[in-house]
Amino acid sequence: MKLRKVSAASAAVLALALTATACGGDDGGDSGSSGGGDKKITIGIKFDQPGLGQKTPDGYEGFDVDVATYVAKKLGYTEDQIEWKESKSADRETMLQRGDVDFIAATYSITPERSEKVDFAGPYLLAHQDVLLRADDDKIKSPEDLNDAKLCSVTGSTSAQNIKKKLAPKAQLQPYPTYSACLPGLQNGAVDALTTDDSILAGYASQAQFKGKFKLGGFKLTNENYGIGVKKGSDLKDKINDALEAMVADGAWDKAVKDNFGPANYKNEPAPKIGDIKS
Repeated sequence: MKLRKVSAASAAVLALALTATACGGDDGGDSGSSGGGDKKITIGIKFDQPGLGQKTPDGYEGFDVDVATYVAKKLGYTEDQIEWKESKSADRETMLQRGDVDFIAATYSITPERSEKVDFAGPYLLAHQDVLLRADDDKIKSPEDLNDAKLCSVTGSTSAQNIKKKLAPKAQLQPYPTYSACLPGLQNGAVDALTTDDSILAGYASQAQFKGKFKLGGFKLTNENYGIGVKKGSDLKDKINDALEAMVADGAWDKAVKDNFGPANYKNEPAPKIGDIKS
């Protein structure tokens, strides 16, 4: 009887041990699988800039989106692991500092002031302030020709004011709430020109409803070095730079330019070298 009692007790202990081992193994397996499925990267883009960063019923599209998607893939993320967040110009530094996003690709010009608050990878595009004109306009051939012209002035933008102060003091500034609102006015002659970065203008002009109706002046009034913003001190900076170099080397950069700006006949600058900031 005593032997049977010991054996029964041993069997109970053994069963308990096996059960614990099995449970522990299941937990470990579930944890590993769940961790992989939850892998995400959060990227800030513009939601309202055709050709660069735009939210559509079918998803997100534009040059910045293509660049960001390529970079994310090089960092080990698939497209369905990307979470897109709208990054308005005034919010970008704060979003990076708070950790709301991992990086931002949103027509984000590298400047000394911004570089004090965040780090930049790139640049990945050299843009310039330019003007958008009607395709049949042969009167405006230089910035000085904007004297007496009606120039769209968007609330909160300094581009038109800069032209009036420095290049064409007689330009007539016409206030509009957004760049999108300027386009019908430009088309019907209510304004003669719209000014901001040439990449942004090319994106607007590339929309299907405006194809062939506008042209860029090609004035190159300023240099705008677009970079990818990351939190100060982030180790992502070097990894993103490697990804950008790879994008240029394998031809994906040129394809993204053609896909997003081609209809506007945008004469883009060659892909800039990492760290080459044009003043």
